[in-house]
Amino acid sequence: MQPNNPLHGKTLEAILTELVAHYGWPELGWRIRINCFNDDPSIKSSLKFLRKTEWARKKVEELYLSTKFQAAK
Repeated sequence: MQPNNPLHGKTLEAILTELVAHYGWPELGWRIRINCFNDDPSIKSSLKFLRKTEWARKKVEELYLSTKFQAAK
């Protein structure tokens, strides 16, 4: 168990869905410059890429955490 991990219990799909709802695809593609966010974006294609690409997944998780902590202030 990871009770101190703020991502514990969150799926990558849930994180990505929340980010898209908060920022929209254009803003998300500007903040994290990866093609799957800028070129015909979808949750399904983005998840496929993020699951195989560690550095991109880390960037998504970092943006999610910074967005959550900013909203909590």
